[in-house]
Amino acid sequence: MLVLSVFFGLGACSPPPADGEGVSPAPFAEEIHVFAMEDEIFPPAPCATLFVGSSSIRFWFRLTNDFPEAYVIRRGFGGAAISDINHYFDEVVSRYHPSRIVFYAGENDLNAGMAVEDAVSAFHKFMDMKDSALGATPVYFISVKPSVARVEELPLQAALNQEMAALAETRADLTFIDVAGPMMKDGMVDREVYVSDQLHMNARGYDIWRDVIHRALESESETVSPFCP
Repeated sequence: MLVLSVFFGLGACSPPPADGEGVSPAPFAEEIHVFAMEDEIFPPAPCATLFVGSSSIRFWFRLTNDFPEAYVIRRGFGGAAISDINHYFDEVVSRYHPSRIVFYAGENDLNAGMAVEDAVSAFHKFMDMKDSALGATPVYFISVKPSVARVEELPLQAALNQEMAALAETRADLTFIDVAGPMMKDGMVDREVYVSDQLHMNARGYDIWRDVIHRALESESETVSPFCP
């Protein structure tokens, strides 16, 4: 893709940190720089449906086609944990004044050894930041997806999903979307919905996500963005 090549070229040629050589860039700094360049070249409209998260969002290349009825912004960066989205909240969330936020992260948190309660705490912080910057803007939390590559983490993933579903029951501005169930087959992870690494999804996996998320978004949220009456 020519446009992406230009963006990544810009990222590669970005100036060194002001403090001088030898200073390590912040995690995902290049990806965030690319997003900023994209926004500068193609300014996004406000009140979009913002999809933000880790590689499952990053690799959803057909997202615009899957949600033709909505103006969507895709801000996924591979390997991101909830805390990374919090760190770059201004750059990848609040600046867009979205009408709604579709959020996917938590899987990498658990894979890195984070306790379930710490991942939940990080998401509480995200919601607090959202409340401060975006008011009652509705958030749709996509459940942590299962995968063959991380099958040993299924119990932790189920525990985190349970916590997030319970949190959604207490907040009018939060909806929990279960994609984990439809990605299982006869009680086992369905191998047919992943690419060769058995971690990231293929087209069939994204078909599941599209259909489940569509149903969730079709139900009117109890809250609305103050920027998009």
